Amino acid sequence: MKVFGTGFGRTGTMSLKIALEKLGIGPCYHMQEIVSHPSHIKIWYDISRGDSPNWNRLFKNFNSGVDFPLSIFYEELVNEFPDAKFILTLRDFDTWYKSTANTIYKVPTMLPDWFKWVAYPIRLFIEMQVNLIWVGLFKNNFSDKESTRVVYNEHIARVKKTIPADRLLIYHINEGWGPLCDFLNVDIPESIPFPETNDTAKMLRNFAVINSLPYLFILSIAAILVILFMLVL
Repeated sequence: MKVFGTGFGRTGTMSLKIALEKLGIGPCYHMQEIVSHPSHIKIWYDISRGDSPNWNRLFKNFNSGVDFPLSIFYEELVNEFPDAKFILTLRDFDTWYKSTANTIYKVPTMLPDWFKWVAYPIRLFIEMQVNLIWVGLFKNNFSDKESTRVVYNEHIARVKKTIPADRLLIYHINEGWGPLCDFLNVDIPESIPFPETNDTAKMLRNFAVINSLPYLFILSIAAILVILFMLVL
């Protein structure tokens, strides 16, 4: 692993993921990789329950990583990967808080409990997020904006204190290629715009699909029962 992001989710981590991959420092591990690698759901769930992470197993075939939940573990990663560089993505707190509250904070309460128990991988994925982020990081108090502001600022201060200055870039996504490429000692890509990806709208569309899953499940069960009933007639 060559590069890690230490910024919270919703600080431009998707843009950074795409940028690192365009610079040849990918594939880049991101929360969405957990979804696309189902075996990782159980691994992260176990980590959220106290298991020690097997970083080499998780990051096999990856060259970088950003976003929750790995950004929470920067203190371990800075020692586990002594040659890696770290990027702290920052965003205005009030803007970040609104974005987070309207998107990823809603995930744990989007689906009814009965469906989460039926859909075992989804339940583990949600419980992992709750354990590591909403309870572990934000002390089950994210809804208190000022308490969350303290956590946000303390995280920034600890990152700056923990990671040596020559291995850390303090970075706003709107700064574009310049500071990023200079920090990573790579050339700025020619004729490639910086990937400024604001995926809030996409996430909200995905949430609409997620909300429909229980109803689709019930319809599927009903259709199966009708077919079985017709077969036995």
